[in-house]
Amino acid sequence: MTKYDWLLLAHVLGAFLFVSGSLVAGILAFAAAQRERPSEVALLLRLVRPAVAIVGIGSLVALGMGIWLAEYVGYGLGQGWVVAAIALWAASGALGGPAGRSMRETRELAERLAQDGDRPSEELRLALRNPRPLAMNSVAFALLIAILVLMIWKP
Repeated sequence: MTKYDWLLLAHVLGAFLFVSGSLVAGILAFAAAQRERPSEVALLLRLVRPAVAIVGIGSLVALGMGIWLAEYVGYGLGQGWVVAAIALWAASGALGGPAGRSMRETRELAERLAQDGDRPSEELRLALRNPRPLAMNSVAFALLIAILVLMIWKP
């Protein structure tokens, strides 16, 4: 395999981890929002944590290898689609970070409620359905899809 092949493989693997981790985290968060018992919510939201780690690793690998690959093949960082992809990557992270902190606070609430009788709670229900982090995560995922579009079609 050539250096190009290795760089492309690493870049695609990073992108796969970025996308798959995002999907798993989103599915688990959606599943948690469908539950009423705090212990079930806490369990599902604890499972989000490793998925978020995969997202972080994948996003950094995809970015780093993508920049290296762009330089290696001669695109450079001045190409419009490369600049747009990096900007979308940064915006996705800027939205995902605060949304993740909100999810952590919701998990901590669920854990406290689980220890205190494990009864359904209106506060937990509202936290799980808070439109702000839901919107932020949705937009962050849409930006990720836009990055994929740019990487595939390179306009």
